[in-house]
Amino acid sequence: MRAVVYKGPFEVAIEQVEDPRIQHPNDVIVRVTSTAICGSDLHMYEGRTAAEPGIVFGHENLGVIEEVAEGVTSLSRGDRVVMPFNVACGFCKNCTAGFTGFCVTVNPGFAGGAYGYVAMGPFVGGQAEYVRVPYADFNCLKLPEGTEKETDFVLLADIFPTGYHGNELADVRPGDTVAVYGGGPVGLMAAYSAMVRGASKVFVVDRVTERLQKAEEIGAVPINFAEGNPVEQIREQTAGEGTDKGIDAVGYQAQARGEDREEPATVLNSLVETVRPTGALGIPGLYVPRDPGGPDESAKQGMLMVSIGRMFEKGLRMGTGQCNVKRYNRHLRDLIIEGRAQPSFVVSHELPLDQAPTAYEKFDKRIEGYTKVVLHPHE
Repeated sequence: MRAVVYKGPFEVAIEQVEDPRIQHPNDVIVRVTSTAICGSDLHMYEGRTAAEPGIVFGHENLGVIEEVAEGVTSLSRGDRVVMPFNVACGFCKNCTAGFTGFCVTVNPGFAGGAYGYVAMGPFVGGQAEYVRVPYADFNCLKLPEGTEKETDFVLLADIFPTGYHGNELADVRPGDTVAVYGGGPVGLMAAYSAMVRGASKVFVVDRVTERLQKAEEIGAVPINFAEGNPVEQIREQTAGEGTDKGIDAVGYQAQARGEDREEPATVLNSLVETVRPTGALGIPGLYVPRDPGGPDESAKQGMLMVSIGRMFEKGLRMGTGQCNVKRYNRHLRDLIIEGRAQPSFVVSHELPLDQAPTAYEKFDKRIEGYTKVVLHPHE
């Protein structure tokens, strides 16, 4: 089958790789009809991880079941399904508590598994024509038949639940004011989710014109940090108080305002100043144990200069960690089915698989309006 294969920093290629096969009685094989490129794929693409050449990318996958192993009980050939990026067993201590992003069964020695991602287990990615899904009864979410709302549904694999998760971590409630730092796909999903949850006012902080325009289109207030301190801009629009809640959708590749250099703790420290005393912070943005590309030795070891003293002084709460997609995806699927949510507004390009190398390059450089790319392997 054809697949997106990592060759080295800033290079992927479409290559023929081995077709997936049933390996366990709980497996299914899915013919992939939609698969998205994620911002976290770019961490590998840029050579900032320990990913080895040859890995097949792709953890945001949707398709139709082609083959069903004998132990699968709730799924049938022909079912349209979307899979959480988290590969989870469904029965370990963390899974049964709802923390499926931290399954301790699927990837021994590491809490959590994912398709096509370095250190997240032996699971081949789905930016390919087919993908094997383990523990399929647990990991597949059934969708309505046909192709309707395909581009909405594929976002259930990661970014829509992850944006929603940021709101859960920050305990966003109806009437809250919310500041979202980062207007990329996850940040826009976080802002959108805040409005779905009834937030009264949502700010989105970024400097990329297309992202700020998208934020304004969905009813958020765009804050361009290139035009001035975002903390001050938000305080001016909240009677000097700051917001009730804040969400970091940037992570460790944050950049210093007014400079073209990374400053990994800048968003965290800006949020500490943006959110009012006794508010809460949700951190779905990715922070890694070690960052080979970090700007200094501390950052390379995953240690940042975060203003804990100021957090303590203000009585702020903070929640972190990758999204437990299974906790939210059924609920969000039903909102899409009923027309209550349309997350596909964030998708800028839908392309055949063969155009993935160009899409990676343009998405990485944030050019030509590339905000979110969905690939269709069978077109």
